[in-house]
Amino acid sequence: MLWMKECIQPLLQELDDRENSSTHSLLTVCGGQCYNDLRKATHALAASQSSSPYVDILQTLIDTSHEHMRSASSHSVLMVWRRLYTDASIVKALLKLNVSTALLSISILDRAIIVAGGADDDRLDLVISIISKIQSTFSLNSSFTPAYPTTARNEQDIQLPTATRHVPEFSAPPSFLTFQEKYSAHPFVVRNYASDWPAMQDHPWCLSRYLRSISGRGRVVPVEVGKDYRMDSWNQCFMDWDTFLDSLDFIDQPVQESDDVIYMAQHDLMKQFPALRSDIRVPDYVYTSLQSSEYPDYRPPGNEEKLIINSWLGPKGTVSPAHTDPYYNLYVQVVGRKTVWLASPTVSPDMHSFCVVSTSSNSEEYIMPKSASLSTGNTSRVDVFETEREYEDFYRNVVPHAMSVTLEAGDMLFFPPGWWHAMRSEATSFSVSMWF
Repeated sequence: MLWMKECIQPLLQELDDRENSSTHSLLTVCGGQCYNDLRKATHALAASQSSSPYVDILQTLIDTSHEHMRSASSHSVLMVWRRLYTDASIVKALLKLNVSTALLSISILDRAIIVAGGADDDRLDLVISIISKIQSTFSLNSSFTPAYPTTARNEQDIQLPTATRHVPEFSAPPSFLTFQEKYSAHPFVVRNYASDWPAMQDHPWCLSRYLRSISGRGRVVPVEVGKDYRMDSWNQCFMDWDTFLDSLDFIDQPVQESDDVIYMAQHDLMKQFPALRSDIRVPDYVYTSLQSSEYPDYRPPGNEEKLIINSWLGPKGTVSPAHTDPYYNLYVQVVGRKTVWLASPTVSPDMHSFCVVSTSSNSEEYIMPKSASLSTGNTSRVDVFETEREYEDFYRNVVPHAMSVTLEAGDMLFFPPGWWHAMRSEATSFSVSMWF
């Protein structure tokens, strides 16, 4: 296939030029052995040689780079290992490619996007282009005729016993300056904010047919298996996108409720499926320069956009336990309903977070569930969606100040960094968060 040689030409040119900055970094950080193995495999692909001697070598490069990504000493070092992971994945996927392995090759490339972020914009574009070419070559695409489904809104909020206040609501979004000067310190909801987004019009995310059409076959996504990530039974895995969609109840795909909870949470799905990015409209609020008096450690995201967009898709009953995030958040409900619980950072002493650090001699220090790590120190032990009064100080000091709201499709919720928040899906739910 001619397009394969065209796709790997940039890799060959870089690897053959030791003065190239990327190649020099590869040699310096990863070493000559990694460089030579990748270069030989890439030349074998260009020469249409047998893949047998190289597939295992490339998998070793992928595994090695993954391990080093976890322990990288700096961002620049991390990016070199990400580049090696991505390039080895590209070459392996193309070396293995034939009619019987096309889906496997696509999954290898998807993992490069999920695990390594595609390395950088150029490599990400290359990976997405290769996936598209594989799907076209082996007829793995599906079409979609624009549709305008209608969904009824249920305007009644679900009352939570752990919240006594309601999140303030607006029927129209505040102006940019009004938001910056008056409303950026506390949560609020704008009802129907996203009702004119393509995702709710002619590119409806509430139809599984549309979501399959923008991805094509063979794609994989990271999912969480289990109702609550605080539980020992909870785990993460990769899952075929079509299989994941099969498990969800959509307008065009009624599915009975299941005890198995599979949730795609906090994932940059738009990096994998760029068409989805055109289906939303990023509010101007994300370009506001803000400082938080309640969360003095606030810093905007470190990427070039200073913006992180994640997708959240799962069935009824999916729960994100009470936790905090370090960014301002614009959270848009695109499909389904979701109940949200919120409380100010000032209640943190009574939230019983997983990681408790205290100098008191009789205090609990670093109390963690068996499956938890220090990264879950921003998560509360309190289940705000249950009525058991296990923590009396929570009910005494937090509940009188906590607030809640039920988001309908099209609603946008804003809340500042450091605010405790928990979420529960009341139906199949597809949401977008924008951290800034």
